Amino acid sequence: MYPYLHILGKDFPMYGLCALAGLFFAGFLVVLTVRKRRDYSKLHIINIPLMAAIGAFLGAHIVYFFTRFDFLLSALQKLDVVFASWDNFYAVFSELFGGMVFYGGLLGAILAAFIYCKAAKVDFSLYADIFAPAIPLFHAFGRVGCVFAGCCYGMESSWGLPYPPHDDITETVVRLPLPLIEAGCNLLIMTALLILRNKHLKKGSLLAIYFISYAVVRFIDEFFRGDEIRGILFGLSTSQWISIFVFFLGIFMLLRRYRFKSKDSFGYRVPFGEVPEGYVYNRYAGAVAPWEQYRLKKTPDTEESSDSSEPPPQESSNPSDEPQE
Repeated sequence: MYPYLHILGKDFPMYGLCALAGLFFAGFLVVLTVRKRRDYSKLHIINIPLMAAIGAFLGAHIVYFFTRFDFLLSALQKLDVVFASWDNFYAVFSELFGGMVFYGGLLGAILAAFIYCKAAKVDFSLYADIFAPAIPLFHAFGRVGCVFAGCCYGMESSWGLPYPPHDDITETVVRLPLPLIEAGCNLLIMTALLILRNKHLKKGSLLAIYFISYAVVRFIDEFFRGDEIRGILFGLSTSQWISIFVFFLGIFMLLRRYRFKSKDSFGYRVPFGEVPEGYVYNRYAGAVAPWEQYRLKKTPDTEESSDSSEPPPQESSNPSDEPQE
């Protein structure tokens, strides 16, 4: 493996560099998505990722803590040794919270973004779908970083990538390239979401579809993992249990939009670059339905739009001229 990149006498972790590259390309994808749309707020496009980053950091470490439950029980039985010195305490703390789990980061980011949208009184579903295709793109770069770091590897195999001695293994072992396989699956999910983005889907559908598709990929992927620091309960890993939860969460989100009571009627072909007829434009929340405008903070944009029955001027009334992202 190649965990560090040596530049000008300094070592830079390859995992961190891959994560930065993933952030750059994910951000670029979001910019391409919103560059000609009026149904969003630039302020929230900036604030939501910042809040999500905080939630992702906390969630990733918290879920990792639960994967080290056995180590926690062992440490609790030796508290006198743990608190004997600062070095001992720091070593135990690092063992419990020093790693990160992607699912924890994902759920933490979604929860933080949801809380922010509720506090700011904006449509979470609209912004969730704007960022949805960027999530698997960022994750794909992260999995490439796992290859360089030598983590998240697959089980021993007759083909794959050679892993040098690590942990208790004293010789080079050929393992399934699961990080690269999952990176490829993430790119396929991103491509599918980009295609579906131009279909007439209700808001929130893209995030739900991402939940379902990635949950299936991760659940299967876990059966072929070779590392054991993931937590096992009733024969399934922590990530597999979370995959089950995320899968049914995605199913519920789709049912709530297409089978249960839902007033939202427009999808993605209509609001690209314009405000749909019958909707009002709010600079804090973007295009909102008439039944939603009263719960939002009144702004001059909203009041002016709500007093007029005509939609705001549009660049083109020809659906064929709508920008296709």
